[in-house]
Amino acid sequence: MNYLKKLLIKWNLFIKILPFLIIVLVLKLIVHYNNWELMELNSLFTSLVAATIFLIGFLISGVLTDYKESERMPSELTASLKNLRDDAYTLSKIKEGSAAAAAAADLLEYQTTVAFKIKAWLYKEISNEEILELISGMNIFFIRLDQEGIPANYIIKLKSEQNNLRKIILRVETIRATDFIGSAYAIVESMGFIIALGLIFINIDSAAGKIFSELFFTLMVAFLIFYMVALIKDIDDPFDYKANGETGSEINLDLFNDHLKSLK
Repeated sequence: MNYLKKLLIKWNLFIKILPFLIIVLVLKLIVHYNNWELMELNSLFTSLVAATIFLIGFLISGVLTDYKESERMPSELTASLKNLRDDAYTLSKIKEGSAAAAAAADLLEYQTTVAFKIKAWLYKEISNEEILELISGMNIFFIRLDQEGIPANYIIKLKSEQNNLRKIILRVETIRATDFIGSAYAIVESMGFIIALGLIFINIDSAAGKIFSELFFTLMVAFLIFYMVALIKDIDDPFDYKANGETGSEINLDLFNDHLKSLK
C-alpha cells in the first residue's frame, strides 16, 4: 500500500497533465486522417521550441531558489519551538514550587497551543494575523517571569527564540503569497499552447507509416512542455498543504509532525 502511495505521489503531475496529452493525441489523429496537416516542419518551428525550453529553464531556476530555502523552514521552525520549550521547562524545574515555576508551566502549556496552531496555519485554517498574535501572546508570560525575579538572560533567550519563530512564519507567508513573475508564466503557457497546436497541424514525417513517428514526437514535445510548466507552478508554492496535503513537491513536515506527537 505504501509503495502504491509513493508511486501515485511520484507520478501525480503526469496524471494531472494526462487529459491534455490525450486531447493532443486525439486532435493529431483527426487532423492526420483528414489530411489537414497544412504546415511542414522547418527550422523556425524548432527554434520556437528551443526558445520555449530556454524560458522554462529560466523559470525553474528562479523558483528553485525559494524552494531550496523553504526546505530548511520546517527544521528551523521545529528547533525554535523545541528551544522555547526546553527553556521554559528548565525554568519550571529550577524554580519548582514558586510563582515563577507556575508562570513557566503556563508558558509550556501556551507553547503547546502555539505549536498546534502553527500546523493549522500551514493548512490555512487560521490567518497569518492570528498566528502572529499568538506568538506575541508569549509576552504576557515573559512579563510574569520578569516580575517573579527570573534573571534577564533567561528572558532575553526566550525573546530571541520568539523573534526567530516570528521571522520563520513571516518568511513562509512571503513565499506562499509571492508568485514568480506572473507575466513569465503567461508567455510560457501561451507558447506551450501554440507549440502543441503547431505540432497537431504540422506534417512531421512524410515516410510510410509516418503516423507513428508523428504521434511520438508530438506527444513527447507536448509532454515535456506541459509537465515542466505544471512542475514549476507546483513548486512555486511549496507550502500549499491545503490543496495538496503533505504529498508530491510540498515541503516535508515530518520533523514538525514528530514534535507535535511528542507534545501529545
